Amino acid sequence: MKPYIQKQRTLAILSGFGRYTRKTRGGILEEMEQVVPWRELCALVEPHYPKPGNGRPLVGVERMLRIYFCSSVLTCRTRLSKRRYTTQR
Repeated sequence: MKPYIQKQRTLAILSGFGRYTRKTRGGILEEMEQVVPWRELCALVEPHYPKPGNGRPLVGVERMLRIYFCSSVLTCRTRLSKRRYTTQR
């Protein structure tokens, strides 16, 4: 008898990130690349970003900002689409 192994649920699964297709995510990333001035934003945030030391390794400033912005855009789009759906009924 094989032991029962439960797959670990990731944050992406729990938050419903899987419902966005690669095309949707890719489009969002392309739009953000054109709109957001990444160099200037990173230069602004970097002095306040934690420095490596004891503990877990840090994620780069640019990567963290991109993840944050992508998450915010997807959340806004989801809320807007729900609002449009409820007002059309």
